Amino acid sequence: MKILVIEDEKKVANFIKRGLEEDGYNVTTVHDGAEGLKQALSGDFSLVVLDWSLPKKDGLTVVKELRGAGKHIPVLMLTARGATEDIVSGLDAGADDYLTKPFAFAELIARVRALVRRSELDRGAEIVFADLRLDPVSHKVWRGGNEIDLTAKEYGLMEYLVRNPNTVLSRAMIAEHVWDYAFDSFTNIIDVYVNYLRKKIDKDYSVKLIHTVRGQGYILREG
Repeated sequence: MKILVIEDEKKVANFIKRGLEEDGYNVTTVHDGAEGLKQALSGDFSLVVLDWSLPKKDGLTVVKELRGAGKHIPVLMLTARGATEDIVSGLDAGADDYLTKPFAFAELIARVRALVRRSELDRGAEIVFADLRLDPVSHKVWRGGNEIDLTAKEYGLMEYLVRNPNTVLSRAMIAEHVWDYAFDSFTNIIDVYVNYLRKKIDKDYSVKLIHTVRGQGYILREG
């Protein structure tokens, strides 16, 4: 399985490369955003590990252009920024997960495995709930025949809800299954993304699908 590491600090890049190779991955390293984007677009990679601060093209630009080109390859963003607004910016740009520097390699490898595993599960038949339809291959979403444009993380949250309809999903469950995080401080990000989905999925429709269960979490149901 091939992984592309885009990291300008060569010592960090080599550290990540050695560790991933010891775990059985085939790793390519690139040290600037422009070349990294070129490699990501042309190569057959299962995952991109992408630093936020890069020469020539920063990480946000790289992931935006990658998504704009229709590439759904999972992206794990590395960043020294840990504020909620920075995390949301990275996820909105199209990153699938983030890891704050400095990090323990054990956490990096756990996130890599989770993203690769989720990517493999993404291949499958369309999922339908009420008038909502999701394509796990293209990550496209339709409601009532209208295509709805979702970011990578919005899609991940929507798919988790659709795969578990009429079930109350706690914030802890969502954090664990969609972000692979299991701590309470991440729940603010979840609320932000649920609000994003409501504006796109429910706002223009009389029948609302995404509901809050006070004190418990969220549920996908008709009406």
